[in-house]
Amino acid sequence: MGLLSLLLILPLLALVAMQPIPVRHRVHRWISLGTIAAQLVLVLASLPHFFQSRTSHTWIWEERYPWLRINLGEAGMLGVDFHLAADGISLVLLLLTLGVMLLGNLASWKIEHRSRAFFQLFLLLDAALIGVFTARDFFLFYLCYEFMLLPMFFLIGGWGGPKREFAALKFFIYTLSGSIFMLLVMIGLMLSLEAPADQTAQIARSFNFDVLFQGAPPVKAVGIFAPDALILGLPGRAVGFWILVLAFAIKVPMVPLHTWLPDAHVEASTGVSVVLAGVLLKVGGYGLIRIAWGAFPDQAVLFAPAVAFLGWFSMLYGALVAMAQTDFKRMVAYSSVSHMGFVLLGLASLQAAGLTGAVFQMFTHGWIAPMLFLLVGVLYDRVHDRNIANFQGLWALMPRYTFFVLIAFFGGLGLPGLAAFVSEALVFAGAFQAAVAGRLAWWLVGTGVIAVFFSAIYFLRAFRQMFFGVFDPEHTSTWRENLKDLTVREYIMLIPPAVLIVLLGFLPGLILAFFQEDTTNLAWVLQTWLPSTPTTYFQP
Repeated sequence: MGLLSLLLILPLLALVAMQPIPVRHRVHRWISLGTIAAQLVLVLASLPHFFQSRTSHTWIWEERYPWLRINLGEAGMLGVDFHLAADGISLVLLLLTLGVMLLGNLASWKIEHRSRAFFQLFLLLDAALIGVFTARDFFLFYLCYEFMLLPMFFLIGGWGGPKREFAALKFFIYTLSGSIFMLLVMIGLMLSLEAPADQTAQIARSFNFDVLFQGAPPVKAVGIFAPDALILGLPGRAVGFWILVLAFAIKVPMVPLHTWLPDAHVEASTGVSVVLAGVLLKVGGYGLIRIAWGAFPDQAVLFAPAVAFLGWFSMLYGALVAMAQTDFKRMVAYSSVSHMGFVLLGLASLQAAGLTGAVFQMFTHGWIAPMLFLLVGVLYDRVHDRNIANFQGLWALMPRYTFFVLIAFFGGLGLPGLAAFVSEALVFAGAFQAAVAGRLAWWLVGTGVIAVFFSAIYFLRAFRQMFFGVFDPEHTSTWRENLKDLTVREYIMLIPPAVLIVLLGFLPGLILAFFQEDTTNLAWVLQTWLPSTPTTYFQP
């Protein structure tokens, strides 16, 4: 058994081991915490092997086991393998997943109602996310992608706020609607491969990434994804590309497919919001890189300006709506919509700097957003209120809490010296390179910087309202008594993301070293598809 399969199996074994233990013993949270911590230790202990074993264009920790072999008659054989592997992009998202899952577990420490079921679902979600980021077979990726919907649906619907059922159902319908069409693309890609003459020598129709994603239209392709096929007047490959983009854009989330996110965040418990913002949104960005850009590099190049426009619109729209919010948690939720728009802009640049910035933005936002939701949860646990206008003078009442809020707010607005500044700077560097080359419109890249200015407005305005001045005497004495500073458990939750936000602002190479080679290679593949005469949409 290899490392990656062990990471998948550990949470499944742990959740089964929880079942016979009575709920009253309250050890389920410890089992869940210990399991995730053990996974993280295994990955960290294997990092030296990552750098020693990895060479250019190769994957590490690869495991491949035959799984399904189905005879399709004249169409040949269908092959599905249990195929796991990791490259630098997978690895940083794997580290992000396990780190954020630990924070989410600690944030859920006080859950008493059906606690065993909660932490079992938490571990099931952990296993599904590990599968998504390490799968090398499209069928296995799709299976894990679909499977993670179930635990998140029940975690929101079972332990959320007053409108939790509506929020959980909305989340499920949005994500499922996109993934159903993704299944059609997966089948279409598989059927577009030409069966070899000797079908006993290899599997003719495989879901393996290496077979499906050849960086070129399939040889002698058939079906709806052939280069010359037409659907609704568009080339079949364009249809396949946009189906994948929309499926993953729901998860990012991209405007206008984002409306499930604020409702899910507002109704979810703090621990679930931490995982939703820190990891689940990154599944969308990872899918765009690994699947959409990998399977259809020609279409990624052709439609890069359109994707850049959607990213630009998400950046500005999310920031503007966040400025209008009075609910602290909803403001943070819309800030995530804005900051994930940077990922789309970086991917659309097709430049090494932009692609590197997009992945780094996923990692940095994966720590900043959970920290913000943890800070919201600290206040809500004490007074059960999230209205920004109801707080004032918190600096005097909770000085250590205020210190962590400063780090999170300045990290969110991209202050130089903090991690998000580096990722956003790389995204804009790639976008400006694309604009200089005539691939993106100058007005789109230039006005995108306004989103950073807007983020400074809503973060600083919220900080002024909540932390300056004198505590409102109209509030009951209970509020003043309950607004105590951080506990030991809250320190343990907030210190790791705070340290990373500051550390990666000064030493971004600690993380860039893992995946910069992969994003550079992807940029090289995409550049080979660039036409000699650029075609840019949205030019003035």
